[in-house]
Amino acid sequence: MEEQRILFREKQRFTQFWLWALLLGLAATMMAGFVYQVLLGGTFGNRPVSDVPLSIIAALIGFGLPFFFYWVTLTTEVMPGVLQVRFRPFHLKPVRIPLHTLRDFEKVTYNPIHEYGGWGIRWGANGKAYSTSGREGVLLRFYNQQPILIGSHRASELLQAIEQAKALGKGIAG
Repeated sequence: MEEQRILFREKQRFTQFWLWALLLGLAATMMAGFVYQVLLGGTFGNRPVSDVPLSIIAALIGFGLPFFFYWVTLTTEVMPGVLQVRFRPFHLKPVRIPLHTLRDFEKVTYNPIHEYGGWGIRWGANGKAYSTSGREGVLLRFYNQQPILIGSHRASELLQAIEQAKALGKGIAG
């Protein structure tokens, strides 16, 4: 039961203002087009689609897209001997990283766009990254695989929890 004790948990969402402004602006435009064409009888755009496809598109983009981005979460958990990362809905089960496979790890400040091409589950020249926003995280280096960056708004706490969990994991294994 010791292995289930959670030393650190962080749940993150996409919080960038520009992203939400873009998503909500697009959603508002689609909903305005729906109201103008379907409810008020006008035509939306130079080459309007019929009301049924417009209604479907407006529902998907007007409600579905913002809901999807709100629903996407990055959950990081540290337990004795293991770190788990789950990027919902892309991971059905958490990605488990046994801490005994780590060569070293450190808190880093990084440039998400330059180094990894943005936020989300990203692959770059520096390895793989899991992040939703911000510029801080913990870089994990392994003996036998590419590095993994875990983005965090509480990177110092995550680093301390990994140190503690790795030490506790040695006690469990031994």
